[in-house]
Amino acid sequence: MHRKDDYLKRLRRIEGQARGLQRMVEDEKYCIDILTQVSAMTKALQSVALGLLEEHMSHCVVDAARAGGREADEKIREASEAIARLVRS
Repeated sequence: MHRKDDYLKRLRRIEGQARGLQRMVEDEKYCIDILTQVSAMTKALQSVALGLLEEHMSHCVVDAARAGGREADEKIREASEAIARLVRS
């Protein structure tokens, strides 16, 4: 994982956003403001997911494709399933 530190920083920010959302709900803030923050948090998580997927494709899948065989098929299947999960979310 080449951008591990970047992902950890983003995830820590997302963790802070989640705590902020909890406080907003506890304090009964305006629903639209809470939904706006939920949307921002969702986008942040999607950004992390897309970055991880890009790394997986450019390293794990490419290396497996070069090697060929069953490992290549497995990595491509895994990537396809991950993409499908992201599209559904």
